[in-house]
Amino acid sequence: MQSASEAINSFKKHFSGDCRIFFAPGRINLIGEHIDYNDGFVLPAAINKGIWFAIAPNNTHTANFVAVDINETLSISLTEVKNIEGWQSYVLGVLHILQKEGFALNGFNCVFGGNVPQGAGLSSSAALEAGLLYCLNELFQLHISHLDMALLAQKAEHVYPGTKCGIMDMFASLHGKKDHCILLDCRSLTFNYFPIVLEQYDWVLINSKVKHSLNDGAYNKRREVALDALSLFQSINQKITSYRNILPSVVTQFKYALNEEEFKRSLYITQEIERVQAAGKHLEEGNLVAFGKLMFQTHDGLSNLYEVSCPELDYLVTQAKFHQAVIGARLMGGGFGGCTINLIEKESREAVLTDITTSYQNKFGIIPEVYVVESSDGVHELLNLQ
Repeated sequence: MQSASEAINSFKKHFSGDCRIFFAPGRINLIGEHIDYNDGFVLPAAINKGIWFAIAPNNTHTANFVAVDINETLSISLTEVKNIEGWQSYVLGVLHILQKEGFALNGFNCVFGGNVPQGAGLSSSAALEAGLLYCLNELFQLHISHLDMALLAQKAEHVYPGTKCGIMDMFASLHGKKDHCILLDCRSLTFNYFPIVLEQYDWVLINSKVKHSLNDGAYNKRREVALDALSLFQSINQKITSYRNILPSVVTQFKYALNEEEFKRSLYITQEIERVQAAGKHLEEGNLVAFGKLMFQTHDGLSNLYEVSCPELDYLVTQAKFHQAVIGARLMGGGFGGCTINLIEKESREAVLTDITTSYQNKFGIIPEVYVVESSDGVHELLNLQ
C-alpha cells in the first residue's frame, strides 16, 4: 500500500460505512546503537515510510483486520483474544495488553498496509503496534498518553511476538516530529528534539539484503559481558551506577583488570554514550560534517569493538568513505546484516549510489536496495480525505 487513498478504497471494498485514516511512521536511528540497554541515549527520527490504517467501530464484539499488502484477513472475538503467529501476533498483542491493563474495547474494522520495507530495520512491527494503539486510543477515547502508548506497545511485543525489544522504536513512531530527531534518555525516558536541517544532504539507507544467522544468544552474550565489566567498575567505585558514570579513559585505565571481550564492549559503550550527546550538539549547531564523522566512528566501534558488523556492511561503509559527497555512514540496527545509513550530498547522490551499489553487486552478487527517507511527524490522523 502506497497511500491513504488506497487504504480508504480497500476499507470500502471490505466494509460498509465511513472510516478514519491514520499514518504510523517507521523510524531510523541516526546514532546510538546497542546502548539503549546500557542506560545510554539514542537519536531516532520518524520517517515518511510507514503504515496507513483505515479504521471504524462496528458495534459488535469482534475485531476484523485486513492486511492489504499480503491479502490476509483476521476476525476474532474480543472475548477470545489469543496469540497467533505471524503478523496477527502484533495486532493481537496490542488487544491483549490493552485488555490486561483494564481498557475497555468494542468491536472495530481495520484495514492496514504500508510502504515501510520489511526486514530493512525500519521498525515496521513497531509502526504496526504503535499505530494500532493510537487508533484505538482515538476511536474509543481511552485517554492514554503518548509515553504510555509506547510502553504498552513495547509490552505487547514482549508478550505475544516474544521479542524483548527496547522502547526506542515505538517511542520514535509516536513522538516523531517533522524536521527533527529525538534525543531519548533510555533510563529516564525524558527526551529533547533536535533540528535536522539537511539542506544539501539526504538520508539514504542501503539495504545489504543480508541477514546472517544470529540467535538471541549473541545479543545476550554481549549484554552479559557488558554487565560483568560494569560489576568490576562498581567494585572499584560504589558510586558508579551505570556506564554513564564511566569515561572511556577510565575503561582504558583499568584495561589490565578486564578480559579482551569486557574491554572492547565497555570501551564501545562508553564511547558511544559520549558520541550521541556530542551528535545532538552538532545537530543543534547545524554542523552536519562533524555529525557525519561521528557516524563513521560509530561504525568502526560496532565493527571492531562491539563486533556486530559483517563483511557486507563493512564493505558498504568502506565504499562510502571513498566518496567525498558521503559525509557519514554506518550500520544501523542490531547488525550482522540489514542497512547502512548514509548522509550524502543531494547533487552527487545518484552517481555515488550507482557506484556503491554496482561495486557491492560485483563483490557479493547481491543487488542492494536503496531508500531515500525524510523525517516525519509521529503517528497522526489524516483528515478531510473522504
